[in-house]
Amino acid sequence: MAAHNELGKYGELLAKRYLEEHGYLIMEMNWVYGRAEIDLIALFEGKLIFIEVKTRRSVEHGEPEDFVNWKKEKQMEFASSVYIEKKKHLGEIRFDIVAIVFENKEFYKINHIEDAFWPS
Repeated sequence: MAAHNELGKYGELLAKRYLEEHGYLIMEMNWVYGRAEIDLIALFEGKLIFIEVKTRRSVEHGEPEDFVNWKKEKQMEFASSVYIEKKKHLGEIRFDIVAIVFENKEFYKINHIEDAFWPS
């Protein structure tokens, strides 16, 4: 299995493919503003969706989505507000998490959590 960073990047590619297969138009991958990064930004049914991808080798220490903390939510909120302004998006937005757990090298489970959080 790949090293930690490679696993994360692989997870992002799997998430991108999964979302595209479900009708999402991926606008950006690894969009960075300042110190904040958004793994995927997509359009789906007119909504602009900001997606955090979490990939793990097991759930021994918790589900991947449990590792999206308030600090990450704040970073995404900040970066998303800049992105919305730059793109002049006036429609709805949403924050999702795509959690991926590998059972082994070939088998993995994807859990797409829509409206996973709403930064305060």
